[in-house]
Amino acid sequence: MKRIVLTGGGTAGHVTPNIALIPKLKELGYEISYIGSYDGIEKRLISDYDIPYYGVSTGKLRRYIDPKNLSDPFRVIKGLGEARKILKDIRPDLVFSKGGFVSVPVVRAAGELKIPCIIHESDMTPGLANKLCIPVAQKVCCNFPETVAKLPAGKAVLTGTPIRSELLKGRKEAAYKLCGFTEDLPVLMVIGGSSGSFAINKEIRTSLPKLLKDFQVVHLCGNGKVDNLLLTQKGYKQFEYLKGELKDVLAMADIVVSRAGANAICELLALKKPNLLIPLSSRASRGDQILNAASFEAQGYSLVLQEEDMDTVSLTDKIYELYQNRDKYIRNMSASSQGDASKTIMELIEEYSSSTIKVRK
Repeated sequence: MKRIVLTGGGTAGHVTPNIALIPKLKELGYEISYIGSYDGIEKRLISDYDIPYYGVSTGKLRRYIDPKNLSDPFRVIKGLGEARKILKDIRPDLVFSKGGFVSVPVVRAAGELKIPCIIHESDMTPGLANKLCIPVAQKVCCNFPETVAKLPAGKAVLTGTPIRSELLKGRKEAAYKLCGFTEDLPVLMVIGGSSGSFAINKEIRTSLPKLLKDFQVVHLCGNGKVDNLLLTQKGYKQFEYLKGELKDVLAMADIVVSRAGANAICELLALKKPNLLIPLSSRASRGDQILNAASFEAQGYSLVLQEEDMDTVSLTDKIYELYQNRDKYIRNMSASSQGDASKTIMELIEEYSSSTIKVRK
């Protein structure tokens, strides 16, 4: 029996590529376990897949001053000990990490135990968590050609991001029924990331009087961010988050407004959905989404609006510009050579897990 541990969490983007690999791993006979945080979003997302889940202590390693900077390193150290014990019990042939701070104790513990690790970096530049994991990783999968030069020689593999196969099987008819929409007007889908975006939510809702004249709007607004005053607004449907229904709503959408997380934009590329990207501001992040959006804009896949430049007028103008030029974006995305990364990543997993099995024998 081949055994693999998947890890990654903190946001949906650090989990969904792992989920995309699960069916292929099961087809090849892998016994799969998942290590995440005690109660993070990864625990909820993995619960549907009938695989053992183990929680470890984790802390965020911040680049800014925060009182938690004093206590979180101790949580990471505790998580390292917990991960080491779990890995000794499971005895996996390989660890595959999608990143996030929960992955740090898992990957570092695997390195101590001489368990091969493959990690995946979705963004243009490696985040702090992956920077801490790269030294003990055998291979680092990446999403953009520009990233290869930023990684150690011999470790980088340009793979792209695994896409969940179910996203390609959406039924728009089911989404029309779910949202109470008709086929009379095009559908604008708004996604503010797994936790939602206050800035995007505010401007979209302020823009509704204009937008609803020409669009139906389905809005994934984030946990606790539903506006109860708009629950009965015709042509506007809010969800905190979607799981199984997401594929149907994506199939229904004519255009999409989204943050510029790497996993999200790769899914939009695979689905060939014309998109307006509003990257997370550099004031609130390390600027990775700005770089992601710039790359996709340069390749002709996306229209971009910086959050600092966003107001009701600029947002609605960009949405109408996107819709009017949607065929151009579809053509550009259709010509893309970037395919599903799962095949390449699975080949790496097979190569390195097989070497562990040989040593164990």
